[in-house]
Order: sequence, then structure tokens, then C-alpha cells
Amino acid sequence: MKLTVILSTKNAETNWNALRLANLALKKGDEVSIFLLGDGVEYDKYGTEKFNIREQIDSFLQADRAKIIACGTCMKLRQQQSTKICPMGQLEDFYSLIVESDKVVTF
Repeated sequence: MKLTVILSTKNAETNWNALRLANLALKKGDEVSIFLLGDGVEYDKYGTEKFNIREQIDSFLQADRAKIIACGTCMKLRQQQSTKICPMGQLEDFYSLIVESDKVVTF
């Protein structure tokens, strides 16, 4: 299955749970894409000891069936640069993920 997870919040617990789901789907053999939208482009900045976002991201990015794409406009509004854990994409990427996915989950 092709799964797209949309993160549109910087809430640590919500994003931690979304990443846990993404990692579980990878372990089940699925292809998983994460699209960061709005406040979601700042998802990596709000992890806590209790909700270790970085640990989940590192695990996610080790899989060859995993990718993260961030809304370039949302990043520019926040003056963010493209990084490995928050690579800049476009609305066209978002559209393609939705069209090509079997399931889309939003957090």
C-alpha cells in the first residue's frame, strides 16, 4: 500500500503519534510519504523527551520506502531552508502524493 501522512501541526504528541504510525506502516511493508504543511514544516523543532520526534524521524528516514516533502511556500513564510528532515517541495508534489496514494491520513 502507498500511504501519505499529512502533518499540519507542530504539536509534539500529535506528530510523534503520526511518525509512529508511519514507522509501523514501513515495518508492514508499505511505502510511506510524509507531507509537511503549514505549522507542520516546524515538526522537528518541538520534540520533547517524552515525545522524541527526532528518534522517530531518524528511524523513518532509514527506510528506502520512506520520503518526506515539505511545502515550500510554508517554509518560505517561516524563513526555513531545505534540510534532509524537511526538504522543500511544491504544491505539485502534494497533489501527486494524494493522487498516487492508496490512503491519505491527516494529523
